[in-house]
Amino acid sequence: MVAFGKKLKERQIQEWQGYYINYKVMKKKVKEYADQIQAGALNQRYVLKDFSRMLDKEIEKVVLFLLEQQGVFASQISQLNEQQDSLQEQPDISKVTELREAYRNVGRDLLKLLFFVEINAIGLRKILKKFDKRFGYKFTDYYVKTRANHPYSQLQQVFNNVGLGAVVGAISRNLADLQDREGSYLSIYDQPALPLQDPVVDSMESAIDRLNYSTNFLNFSVQRSLIMLEELPTPVEEHVDDQRYHFMSLLLNLANTFLYMINTYIVVPTADDYSMSLGAAATVCGIVIGAMAVAQVFSSVYFSAWSNRSYFRPLVFSSIVLFVGNVMYALAYDLKSIPVLLIGRIFCGLGSARAVNRRYISDCVPLRIRMQASAGFVSASALGMACGPALAGLLQTNFKIYKLTFNQDTLPGWVMAFAWLIYLIWLWISFREPAQEKDEVNNVPLKSNAAENDALERGVVQPLLLKSVGDEQDNEGDQEGDGSEEAQEESRRPANSIVEAYRLLTPSVKVQLLIYFMLKYAMEVLLSESSVVTTYYFSWSTSTVAIFLACLGLTVLPVNILVGSYISNIFEDRQILLASEIMVCLGILLSFQVIIPYSVQQYVCSGLLMFVSAEVLEGVNLSLLSRVMSSKLSRGTYNGGLLSTEAGTIARVIADVTITLAGYLGQSKLLNVTLLPSLLICITSIFATCRTYNSLY
Repeated sequence: MVAFGKKLKERQIQEWQGYYINYKVMKKKVKEYADQIQAGALNQRYVLKDFSRMLDKEIEKVVLFLLEQQGVFASQISQLNEQQDSLQEQPDISKVTELREAYRNVGRDLLKLLFFVEINAIGLRKILKKFDKRFGYKFTDYYVKTRANHPYSQLQQVFNNVGLGAVVGAISRNLADLQDREGSYLSIYDQPALPLQDPVVDSMESAIDRLNYSTNFLNFSVQRSLIMLEELPTPVEEHVDDQRYHFMSLLLNLANTFLYMINTYIVVPTADDYSMSLGAAATVCGIVIGAMAVAQVFSSVYFSAWSNRSYFRPLVFSSIVLFVGNVMYALAYDLKSIPVLLIGRIFCGLGSARAVNRRYISDCVPLRIRMQASAGFVSASALGMACGPALAGLLQTNFKIYKLTFNQDTLPGWVMAFAWLIYLIWLWISFREPAQEKDEVNNVPLKSNAAENDALERGVVQPLLLKSVGDEQDNEGDQEGDGSEEAQEESRRPANSIVEAYRLLTPSVKVQLLIYFMLKYAMEVLLSESSVVTTYYFSWSTSTVAIFLACLGLTVLPVNILVGSYISNIFEDRQILLASEIMVCLGILLSFQVIIPYSVQQYVCSGLLMFVSAEVLEGVNLSLLSRVMSSKLSRGTYNGGLLSTEAGTIARVIADVTITLAGYLGQSKLLNVTLLPSLLICITSIFATCRTYNSLY
């Protein structure tokens, strides 16, 4: 990993070099403290006081320079405003053009200041984390609480960009006034939804968005979707190429995600009944549901590679394959053929274009709305998961047209086939293929990022004062070293195969993938066998099963909001991770049939506990996974996002196969037999988590 101190030095603006926090000196000071405490020359109380005073001085240096620069900008804008007022009386096109360029120059200088603030915030977060890790003391919590809420807080000046936002607003307003609005007398305040089309303003807004980025629901959703925002910016942000972004194309990608999740779960309430109507056992529903996941193991790879070259063609292919797969699924009833049923589901899995959906958001959506787009991706998935079973519950009818049967078993296939046909037409008419960016050296498409980069780059998109987890290379990465550019370039080269990608996994990443495997396995067992289990124990109808599954799906968004907006602000991610694992384990234990008769209350409460805990665990786990992933796995076809997707998909396949095999032991033993592997994997993941984080902290 490239040294943080080296990157910090490289990205400093030379004329402002004396005003940055002195990260190198503070890092050496931390080491001196550690050596002196070990030798008994200092006590911890003195260290805390002395280091706090040192941080206060460094922050004061940054803040005073920041205020000085804001005054310079205010003076420049005031002078330009006077010139603009004189132009109101005697309009001159050439002078208007010069004045607009002068405002843009002020905006470009402001971008440098925004970058200056961002770099210092990252360095501050980094040194606080290093202090905590070296001394095992939550100094970050103490320092932030005592400084951030103080009436004379200078720390707030670094992270509260009200003054800078006012400068951005002044530049934007004046540029808007100078822009020809075809006779309109309205200002930007009258039409906030109508953005000013100016590259400098867009760059400033993007930089402000980066500084506003904190732990909230949107941040939690972004990390959960494994869609990364921008890496660390250059001092002057390049203007986002808005020509690559097309709102309708983004909407089509979100619609693809929504429909695919419906397609995945719409068959769950009726899969057992469909299997029995074709002469198979009810537990064959595991294979029917899991066939889609089997195909997705392979489709994730080729769609990830295909999206390097195009977005439109993979989405067209996905729609056609899903249309064919759903038609085959529906026709299997009249053909009385289990193979046709399974092939139909396999085709549906081969049409999984979620890799393309993620890639489009990462590559083509401007930074200023990328968080919202990523949150939309997670929300579309959650809504589709809830709508699938609910829709199945509504399709309770039975009629024939010619020789085709339309009932609760076949209608999910027919409805989804029609939906994909409409989607394909919409896609063909409305999607706009973005121009592929080319690497100037190799003339190949640039790869997108699917997981966070190294520790420095992670600082931009994570809470700047929140203690991070899992940076196992922290000590090595923070040591100053010269390292050639070739070595740095080699460290960022993407993996070329699954095997190479696996070799790059650190122990902590493997633990995170094990956790992801466990929670996907447990959730798949709960969902896929729900119709069989509830029919056997409670004689539930298809509609009742559908309502139960829909209610589970509807918990996803509220849980994400609760964790992203509140819980993650109170507890560290590793604490939430371990607590969620324990709650999943408790939910599994409560689901076992040890008391006869097995009650509805026990099944519903334990299932809800397991599912909600697994949802919390999934979000936090993917958030942590995005932080500890190697930089080589942050781009290319075989990226971190693909690895996590494959881990989850394989878990679903194994869970569905387990359900089918356990069916041979009889439905009376199905529940306990399928829960036992879930329990063992969950206990293993808990021990692995404790072992990993004990070694790190």
